[in-house]
Amino acid sequence: MASSLASFSSIIISMIIFIFSFSTASTGATGSHPGPFKRIYAFGDSFTDTGNTKNANGPSGFGHVSNQPYGSTFFHKPTNRYSDGRLVIDFLAETLSLPYVPPYLHIKGNESSGVNFAVAGSTAINHEFFVKNNLSLDVTPQSLQTQLLWFNKYLESQGCKGSATECKAVDDALFWFGEIGVNDYAYILGSSISGDTIRKLAIYSTTSVLEALLQKGAKYLVVQGLPLNGCLPLAMYLAPEDDRDDIGCVKSVNIQSYTHNVVLQAKLQEFRKRYPHAVIAYADYWNAYRTVMKNAGQYGIKEKFKACCGSGTPPYNFDVVAVCGTPSAKACTNSSQYINWDGVHLTEAMYKVVSNMLLHGSFSHPPFNYLLNMKQKQG
Repeated sequence: MASSLASFSSIIISMIIFIFSFSTASTGATGSHPGPFKRIYAFGDSFTDTGNTKNANGPSGFGHVSNQPYGSTFFHKPTNRYSDGRLVIDFLAETLSLPYVPPYLHIKGNESSGVNFAVAGSTAINHEFFVKNNLSLDVTPQSLQTQLLWFNKYLESQGCKGSATECKAVDDALFWFGEIGVNDYAYILGSSISGDTIRKLAIYSTTSVLEALLQKGAKYLVVQGLPLNGCLPLAMYLAPEDDRDDIGCVKSVNIQSYTHNVVLQAKLQEFRKRYPHAVIAYADYWNAYRTVMKNAGQYGIKEKFKACCGSGTPPYNFDVVAVCGTPSAKACTNSSQYINWDGVHLTEAMYKVVSNMLLHGSFSHPPFNYLLNMKQKQG
């Protein structure tokens, strides 16, 4: 009898552990010690998108993200995230003891913990610019302006009309600006439009949306810079071999991203002076990524350039006609040792390293902990 009771008890305990584990994997960390923020609003592109692409009326060519092996590492199924698992935005939610931020196009009502407006393929510049200039590479109709419109509609659904400065949905929120602008530069490939033109327009568009949020009462914002785009297998695949920097990545692309970030940081500094009531942090994705590239072994990384999931085509395991999620592509068995997941996006392992550097390290200015402390003081 005693052994039967012990066996029964072990089964119950196992069931509880399973249910808890499933709940954590599905919704994020919702522990008994909530953080200072009650919700997160996220903006950006595929580095931040948690599922808007699925229903965004965008390009059918993005459908591969709904296939295996996407999502295989953590969620054990595709979740329309462009990785094998969690993104930086997911690790942010865990840090703040909040559920994973649901995509706007899949919300069902009052998502009290926040909303993710990021869309894969999205640009900072309005889509019409690319249409007017016959830049057919841009097949995603959503831009950062679209995301702002979605945000405004969401606020209205929460009863926040007109001025939202007294809206609780804004007052208790952390605004997370995932990187935006990489696609703007990519879509002019082969055209006569210069990178300088794109930088000016993209920075203007980004800062205009940021200012709109500040005017609506946003008090806590984190703005990511562009990552080290020249280290992505796609960039390496397309660029000539003599265009390389000291860490073996595409020099021209990394300089382009660096210059963009310098201008963006200057604009953020202007905003800090104009909106002293707000805390605006810059998340230095570029230098965080570069630090990992230069010290890969310290982070458990063995493969810096090759994609984990791809066509098998050397040297980067990447081919634009056989991308991850298509029948001809296969995934590696040890994604935790790779920086790159599919040639354009990063592995969960890399996103975790970067998120630790941004949220708990010295790669946010001011540090993310400062932002948390300010929110706790102000209540």
